[in-house]
Amino acid sequence: MSLAQNFSIVEIKTFNRPSLIAEFHSALGQFLNYRLVLENIEPEIKMYLAISEDVYEAFFTLVFTQNAVEKYKIK
Repeated sequence: MSLAQNFSIVEIKTFNRPSLIAEFHSALGQFLNYRLVLENIEPEIKMYLAISEDVYEAFFTLVFTQNAVEKYKIK
């Protein structure tokens, strides 16, 4: 087992802009860019996106957001 298998990275997002969709676009872009870099450096490290329960209930339960989470395999 490599050392990298013991590590995870958590990207924490606050979603404090007035527009949840704008915040989501920013968070998704950053997350995908970080994951792309990480896959080239340490592909065994898992990456997660952390959001508040309020943001999850207000926005991440929408079909659009759920489809994006599934398509881009966001954990």
